[in-house]
Amino acid sequence: MNYFEVRFFIEPYEEYISDVLAEELGELGFESFASTEETLDAYIPESIFDESKLKALLDDFPFEANIDYKFSKIESKNWNEEWEKHYFEPILIGNDCVIHSSFHQNVPKAKYDIVIDPKMAFGTGHHETTSLVIAEILKMDLKGKSLLDMGCGTAVLAILASMRGARNILAIDIDTWCTENSIENISINKIENVEIKLGGAELLSGLHFDIVVANINRNILLSDMESYAACLESGKELYMSGFYREDIPIIEAEANRNGLRLIEFREKNNWVVVKTIKE
Repeated sequence: MNYFEVRFFIEPYEEYISDVLAEELGELGFESFASTEETLDAYIPESIFDESKLKALLDDFPFEANIDYKFSKIESKNWNEEWEKHYFEPILIGNDCVIHSSFHQNVPKAKYDIVIDPKMAFGTGHHETTSLVIAEILKMDLKGKSLLDMGCGTAVLAILASMRGARNILAIDIDTWCTENSIENISINKIENVEIKLGGAELLSGLHFDIVVANINRNILLSDMESYAACLESGKELYMSGFYREDIPIIEAEANRNGLRLIEFREKNNWVVVKTIKE
């Protein structure tokens, strides 16, 4: 699959502006993002790129900022090499989990050592939402439990869940780049109890899990929460991330409509993860 890389130049550059822009671009079908100190790089399949919709989004952007862009078609890259060039350093989360790539040296020691060789799926643990969910998984009692990882990206969450003792794990993503990369990453980490599937919430009919983790974005969560809830029996847990603290009320309202009660949330740079329980 061919992609367009769109580089956004933001003036003045503020991280929160870049984050909001990425969230809105996600609603247009942009799948992956990488930030520098001055730009946001976004990636979208060539087949769904619509420049008119992009211009309309920028015209209605809610913050005062000058945003220019340029785009180019990309076919294939050595994504390990790209990440080695662009800031992907080993990350230690909670003093118990280290995430790094196969090209890294001098990796910190940790109880859970996860190797992620990212391609188009930028799920390395550096984004606030990924690190927030990882911190939650590090606190879970997963021994012998089943877990669903929706929007699995690189499968880093599924891999950690397996290392933490989950019995069987299903990891799903709508992007072929993500599912292919997930298969490679579970192999690298010698994980044998994670099943990878390409698709969305339509794959969940009739399935049940002890824990569901969905790190996607607000609109998809709102659209698919009914399907997640249907996978849970009373007392089972749904964790959601990929949205901002100010989005919690609308997320909670939809959770309540589906028999889910919000227990708590954690925040990092205005991004949050919420824990809900099926009533």
